[in-house]
Amino acid sequence: MTTASVTRTFPEDFVWGSATASYQIEGGVSEGGRGLSIWDTFSHTPGKTLNGDTGDVADDHFHRWREDVGHIADLGLDAYRFSIAWPRVQPGGGGEFNAEGIGFYSDLLDALLAVGVKPVVTLYHWDLPQELQDAGGWTNRATAEAFAVYARRMAEEFGDRVDVWTTLNEPWCTALLGYGSGVHAPGISDPVAALTAIHHLNLAHGLAVREIRDVLGADAKVSITLNLHVVRPDDPASDLDLDAKRKADQIANDSFLGPLLEGAYPAGLLERTAELTDWSFVHDGDLDLTRQPLTVLGVNYYSTARVRAWSGQGQRQQADGHKDSAGNPWIGAEDVEFLPQPGPWTAMGWNIEPAGLTDLLMELHERYPHLPLMVTENGAAFDDEVTLTGGVARVHDPRRVQYLHDHIEALAQARDKGADVRGYFAWSLLDNFEWAYGYDRRFGIIRVDYTTQERTWKDSAHWYRRLTTSRTLPAITEI
Repeated sequence: MTTASVTRTFPEDFVWGSATASYQIEGGVSEGGRGLSIWDTFSHTPGKTLNGDTGDVADDHFHRWREDVGHIADLGLDAYRFSIAWPRVQPGGGGEFNAEGIGFYSDLLDALLAVGVKPVVTLYHWDLPQELQDAGGWTNRATAEAFAVYARRMAEEFGDRVDVWTTLNEPWCTALLGYGSGVHAPGISDPVAALTAIHHLNLAHGLAVREIRDVLGADAKVSITLNLHVVRPDDPASDLDLDAKRKADQIANDSFLGPLLEGAYPAGLLERTAELTDWSFVHDGDLDLTRQPLTVLGVNYYSTARVRAWSGQGQRQQADGHKDSAGNPWIGAEDVEFLPQPGPWTAMGWNIEPAGLTDLLMELHERYPHLPLMVTENGAAFDDEVTLTGGVARVHDPRRVQYLHDHIEALAQARDKGADVRGYFAWSLLDNFEWAYGYDRRFGIIRVDYTTQERTWKDSAHWYRRLTTSRTLPAITEI
């Protein structure tokens, strides 16, 4: 896909935004009464992150948030999606709340509203208080209950200043990369722990929604953001490959969509994991709690996967786009191979396939026709270069502009076909700490010099501003 053949315009109520996450940008990890998170512990463990990078300073957003709000306003964004660091507002994840941490986010909310930007708040973007992890983390049902207490307090503190409350970001990554493969914090490789974490995350979402609406009323706008996988069979005519796709879909997608929107886990997943666990961590009534009405479903999309049935001979391929590890996130799909994808690729090694976004949005629309959708993350890491033009630093990133353009066009095609997609958030506002890849991978539309903390708009930021202010999809040359 290149340039659109028709002029793409979007309605006034379509939401243009950008997104960040607390541990990736804030820094200030020992300031303002903040407690330790699992990512502090993980990143300070030798060998866990590239170059031993940590989020100790990150983008120094904790001190530079006013400047960053200025960039958000200048970009013409309708909304800004950010996450609250649980250990900043409630060190330890239980007991007393931290007034200074709450004040930080209160000031940020006020500043965003003052410039006409709607805050979209994610309550959990992976930085679990370390004390909760010491007690079992997401394998402990008490963590879901503690999350509900935290969510209620945030609703009480911030009330209607928040436009949309997002409970969890990408719980698949929390459970399957954090407790399955171990490439994310807390770095555990245990399939039973991962399955238990899946359920307790789903439960935490349901409990949190109930608390938020108890405080703010039934009309409070609530969401969850899922990184739903677009899985394609290697041979669409092969029953074995189609079965491989079903197995991958069940652990990647249906283990969340099922309990959150349908009140059930996929039967195939339960059957294939029966020798691991009897799923007794799912208590009577839990699936009524997990299934709470959503205002909108957040969808994060970056790339696709291609699978086939593994013959059992030779080494099973696992080109799934995630960091290599001894652990396996694909529980119940151990006989599925993930095949290398044809290019082009981003700096993450992820294939670029905008049509996958159209397919995903249409699948969701057909499965849940009355559920509004929002693309809450979409973007690309590339190796950017800074040049001087007339003494002014510039970052020419044509591949990122192309990527954004083509995926927004793909979203528009889904809308043409009837999908109720109400917004798009570019990932990310700023270059930042990219989890296990440290500072090596840059997703931002605004470059951050990690030595000086200077912010520089890339061409993609200028292009995106043209889009947000005109509500018309610009050509990739319109910068």
